[in-house]
Amino acid sequence: MDDKSFLIEQLHHIEQWEKEQKDIWFWEKISRLPFILLDRLTPSWIHKKMTQLLDELGQYIQTGGQYLVNEKAVLSSFYGNVTLDAVRSLPLQTMNDACEKLIIKRKTFATYQGATTGLGGAFTLLLDVVVVLGTALKTLQEIAIIYGFHPHQKEERLFIVKCLQFALADVVGKQAVLNEWSMKNEQQTIAQLQGWREIVWAFRDQYGWKKLFQTIPIVGMLFGAWTNQAMIADIAEAGAMFYRKRRIIEKLKEIEKAGEPA
Repeated sequence: MDDKSFLIEQLHHIEQWEKEQKDIWFWEKISRLPFILLDRLTPSWIHKKMTQLLDELGQYIQTGGQYLVNEKAVLSSFYGNVTLDAVRSLPLQTMNDACEKLIIKRKTFATYQGATTGLGGAFTLLLDVVVVLGTALKTLQEIAIIYGFHPHQKEERLFIVKCLQFALADVVGKQAVLNEWSMKNEQQTIAQLQGWREIVWAFRDQYGWKKLFQTIPIVGMLFGAWTNQAMIADIAEAGAMFYRKRRIIEKLKEIEKAGEPA
């Protein structure tokens, strides 16, 4: 069983990270302005594809769709032949180490993928958005499994989308998500998930100036690699922190329950 003081220390670290997320750099706000121009320059077929992404995200919430990961494959990859129940009983540090390895792997993939699509400039920008969205959802699901949560359940898919929303939101949006999660009735908070369609637009706007440069062939290779790596890193960090926090809270409850007199 994990040491209580270690769990509390980890929890304080996450709470400090949450406080830091409530601030946003001025340049991040400015970075979203170019899409006012890009909206006018973007062909209608790309706008239609963005609408399709909205529908796909809605399908993911309902059924998992094409983005649902194979639980057994993830468990086999990180822990060998174990069940999800067995993962829950693993030490927190073991979970943290596996999560860090996963994030490094996904960041590397995003870097190479961004560089590849960046070669084509504006012609491959749409493909880039689709692949990054898929990578983001897959990464968050894998993080959920690492910390012993089942992404096949609709409640967890809603939580994953909420993590994605937090990672892509501005300071106001981040505060709103944290305020929701500070409520005691977590199930009610999850059930109140609304406005998920805004995530795709936030996903697009997050590219900002960096993706504007990616529309330039060859030059976009460097910006594409940097942007995708940074975006997946932010999304993975948010997912890791929130799922780690949930697991810590549950472990602390188990310790308190074990200490109660029979």
